Amino acid sequence: MTYLVLARKWRPRSFDTLIGQDHVVRALTHALSTQRLHHAWLFTGTRGVGKTTLSRILAKSLNCEIGITATPCGVCRACTEIDTGRFVDYVELDAASNRGVEEMTQLLEQAVYAPGSGRFKVYMIDEVHMLTGHAFNAMLKTLEEPPPHVKFILATTDPQKIPVTVLSRCLQFNLKQMTAEAIVAHLQEVLGQEDMQFETPALRLLAQAASGSMRDALSLTDQAIAYSAGNLTTDAVQGMLGTIDHRHLVELLQALAAGDATQVLRVADELASRGLSYSGALADLAVLLSRVAIQQRIPGTIPADDPQAGDIAQLAAVLHPDQVQLFYSVAVHSRQELSLAPDEYAGFVMACLRMLALVPAGSLAPADPPQTPTPTPTPTDAAPLSAPAAPAPAQPSPQPVADASATTASLRASSPSAAKAVVAAVAAPVANPAGLDDTPAWEEAPAPSAPRASRPEPSQAQPSQPSQPSQPSQPSQPSQPEPPIAAARQPSNPSARQAVRADEQDAAFETLQTREFESAQPQEFEPMDEGRYEPVDMGDPGFDMPEDTLQGAVELAAPVFAAERKKTRSPRLRGMSGQAWPALAATLPVTGLAAELARQSEWLGVQGEQINLRVAIRTLAESPGKARLCTVLSEHFGTVVQLNVEYGATGDETAHAVEQAQKAVRQQEAEQAVAADPFVQTLISEFGAKVVPGSIRAAPLSRAA
Repeated sequence: MTYLVLARKWRPRSFDTLIGQDHVVRALTHALSTQRLHHAWLFTGTRGVGKTTLSRILAKSLNCEIGITATPCGVCRACTEIDTGRFVDYVELDAASNRGVEEMTQLLEQAVYAPGSGRFKVYMIDEVHMLTGHAFNAMLKTLEEPPPHVKFILATTDPQKIPVTVLSRCLQFNLKQMTAEAIVAHLQEVLGQEDMQFETPALRLLAQAASGSMRDALSLTDQAIAYSAGNLTTDAVQGMLGTIDHRHLVELLQALAAGDATQVLRVADELASRGLSYSGALADLAVLLSRVAIQQRIPGTIPADDPQAGDIAQLAAVLHPDQVQLFYSVAVHSRQELSLAPDEYAGFVMACLRMLALVPAGSLAPADPPQTPTPTPTPTDAAPLSAPAAPAPAQPSPQPVADASATTASLRASSPSAAKAVVAAVAAPVANPAGLDDTPAWEEAPAPSAPRASRPEPSQAQPSQPSQPSQPSQPSQPSQPEPPIAAARQPSNPSARQAVRADEQDAAFETLQTREFESAQPQEFEPMDEGRYEPVDMGDPGFDMPEDTLQGAVELAAPVFAAERKKTRSPRLRGMSGQAWPALAATLPVTGLAAELARQSEWLGVQGEQINLRVAIRTLAESPGKARLCTVLSEHFGTVVQLNVEYGATGDETAHAVEQAQKAVRQQEAEQAVAADPFVQTLISEFGAKVVPGSIRAAPLSRAA
């Protein structure tokens, strides 16, 4: 006897045995009961959800010998022949293999004839979205106004590909995917009728692997029966499906929660030894994490009979909700990155290590930790309050540079020693001499609430008084380097500070006037653009000088720095000449118009920071490549340069001219070599051969040469 697979043997024969499509069954049952029959139905849904089954049940309901009914008898000739596929008036057409306009035209020509033995001619077109556009157009008129005895049932897994003109002529029913609980209940009934031993967790694994398809679930059950010899245990189904035992995932999450990288690698190696899919492992891990998150948010949602209920409750108590969300995000995104990894093992391990790196062990406490009351300390038990911290030194804001004439006038009217001090502070900061008082700057600063008045002269300065009582000594902090102006701060004693400052400022000013900049250390001076001054600390209370003297002192120092900047011009730019320009232009890292401008240009010289070139092509002189060439030249010479390109006749000192001259020399050498070749001379003397003028080509010369 031929074995009939479970998917065909247990195909529903009536509406009341159909699983998981109650919304469709209800609509069709009411339509059949009230005789409100449409002429075209469209069933959509994924594979194995009952599209063909519904079509056959509907055909039996229309052609049953007892009449049009929602409960066909199933024993009459029409019902039995439709179940076995032998009913002449029920035609199932596969549109994937009969998709042309010829097949559709032939079907419509037969539809005009009356049914042979049934009440209606029912045409079931499966995968109707595979029909061509011409086939759809051919059936539009018949589909809209068919003969009274013709009914159309269309089925598809992709309704988006069906023209809207067809959709508007049909009643559309969207079939749902089967739930795991519905599949498990149906498998229990089927296996009970088949006298097979099974475990409910094994059936749950089959339902999850079916992904909502009842036909897939029954086919997998057939495979599991053959694999397990009729005993569907959880271990056997896991081995057949290649799925991961949830115990491995629980161990993995426990290792991640504890920050145990060694245990994580052990789980990964165990999965590799069993030949399991790491993509499936990440998918199952994401599902487990989602169930843990649900348990944390809504406790008691997981059924008590679920085999993973205990592990999920334990993980929900150990993992923090933020950890669960982060692990879930990493698991979902890592599945997409597995194809980019060198191999799946490396991708899986890196995903787990990423979880450990993003949430180190101990950084998050478990969810809802037990709350312990904290005793409130009484005034007698309270520890003595520590002294308030000293206020941080105020950061002065840069002052704008005043007009040059006003600055010069203020400098002339100011004390010369003050100007000397500013210049000395800008050019050569004076270090704090050994043995001087290291009083912090913030102890000498005035109170923040006091209004800022005009700065007194050095002779009128008074030592600041501490506004707070003396505090306990604090541990010494590492000293920070003082800014240039703050380095002039001296002992808190006014007379000693003024004496030391005056001597050092005079010495620094004389040194600045007599020092040769060629012998200066590079870190002592920083080149400055003319007219640009660095912001100076104007709010330092330790530097007793009128504010109007600062700008003039800096203005005096600016020309000195400008002269130093001119002396330190790039040696490459100083040594550049017209003879060296062609070689440089041929090797510059530029392309397009910038490269042609460099190769076609002639070097005219340097004026200040401006490079002058001449080019014989006007479009190159005005091309956008000029800006790119200027940038590349600035990078090459190590200094910011400007580029001026003139239009005019050029000589032989261009990269293009040099290259053409080299080509001419090589061409001449090639012609001479061919003329002196013994073989060529033999051909000419013995066979009357001759060299065709212009047929000799020299080997190309690379620009690098």
